[in-house]
Formats: sequence, C-alpha cells, structure tokens
Amino acid sequence: MEITSITEGAIARIRLAAPPVNALTVPMMRAFLSALRRAGEDDTIRAIIVESAVPRYFCAGLNLSVLKDAADAGVRQILDCLYTELMDVQFGLGKPTIAAVAGAARGGGMTIAVSCNVIVAGEQASFGYPELDVAMLPAIHLAHLPQVVGRHRAYELLFTGRTFGVEEARELGLASRITAGSVIDEAMALAQTFAGKPPEAFRAAHAAFMNENDHRSSVQRAVDLFCENATSEHGRRGIASFSRTPRS
Repeated sequence: MEITSITEGAIARIRLAAPPVNALTVPMMRAFLSALRRAGEDDTIRAIIVESAVPRYFCAGLNLSVLKDAADAGVRQILDCLYTELMDVQFGLGKPTIAAVAGAARGGGMTIAVSCNVIVAGEQASFGYPELDVAMLPAIHLAHLPQVVGRHRAYELLFTGRTFGVEEARELGLASRITAGSVIDEAMALAQTFAGKPPEAFRAAHAAFMNENDHRSSVQRAVDLFCENATSEHGRRGIASFSRTPRS
C-alpha cells in the first residue's frame, strides 16, 4: 500500500509508503486524502502526523511519467488532487497536522509538507523547488512562499530551484522545529501537546487561524497556471526529457 495509517492514542500517523522516493500519483493522492478525512472525522483523534516510511525521502514530488502520459484533463485531475482537494481537506480538518520530514522534500512533497500546520524536520532533511528545471511551474509555491519568507527570498528559492537544509528552513520560517534525534519522537511530543489542550477551545482557535478567505482563489489560479504550462509544447518537452534521463 502506498499510504498506511496507524493510531497511537489520540494521534493518527499517516505514512507515505511508495518506494523508492514517494513519487505522487493520482491513486496515491486520493488514498492520502482519504486517510486525512478519516482522521478528521474520528473524534478520538486530536492531532495528525504526516510522515514517510521510505528512507531518505519524505516525498520527491509528482511522478512526471504520469504527467507525460496524461491528457489535458488528466493533468488537471492530478493538480486538483494535489492543490485544490489537499488544501480544502487541510482547511476543514479542525485539528492540527504535523509534517515529520526526515529526508528529501521536493516539489509536490513541499506542497504536502507546507499544507500541514507545522513542519518538524530531522538534520538529514532537505528541501527544494526544482520544478523549473523540468519546465514545470512551482505553482502553489508562487503564492505561498512569498507570504512566509518574503518576496525576494522566495524568488531566489523558486527560480534557482536550489536545495537547502534544515537550518535554513528554520531560519526562513518553513520548519518549526529541527531535531538531531528521532523526527517521529519530536513530532509525537508536539502532537501530544496539541492533543492535551481543551478540545472545543482548540478547535475554535484552529478554525480562526485557518480562516484565509482568498486561499481558494489562490489555489485555483495555481492549478490553472500549472495546467496551462504542463500541457504546452515546451512543458511536454520538459517532462519527456526528464522522464528519459537516467537516475541513480
């Protein structure tokens, strides 16, 4: 199974489990969204951790071979899952989500991580937005990242596509906590703290915090931009070129 879930007390742990790099497909995204919804609907669950069962990778992003073979409508289906549905589910959960990032997060993996309320990262974690290298757009991040790190720093990260580590991620405000020990232990400790708060007050405060009125329009514009580019001639060439490149 590409997505697995376990429950420990009031904490749900949702694991990305698609070796070798947790590359995202539509079935995997749908399974992930279903797991989030189930945890959201379970009143005994008070916090959710999103983690990886794959060594060295949190999530490498979209499986570009899927994009290469997809018709225009298929590309939009993929992006509707990764952007629109993911953000809608996260906004409606009513409980905190923690991304436990112990390895590489890239592209769509960054989307999953930043959709969570908190990112806890291990010292071996790394981050990056490599979409432009394969003629794709880091679409949702064009809207999200400037709000977090400022326009000038966001531009440099998004348009160079360079990889950066945990210290820079924390300094930028992307990672809330970093740990030299177990990322899951750190995430569990934080989840237990959240779970110990009075539930009704926490839910009300969480709803107020998540009330971003323009998030839907920003997400939809990101979907449109990505789809326009991915189905263009140069976008198709970029995807095809990447898919033919040997990787270790």
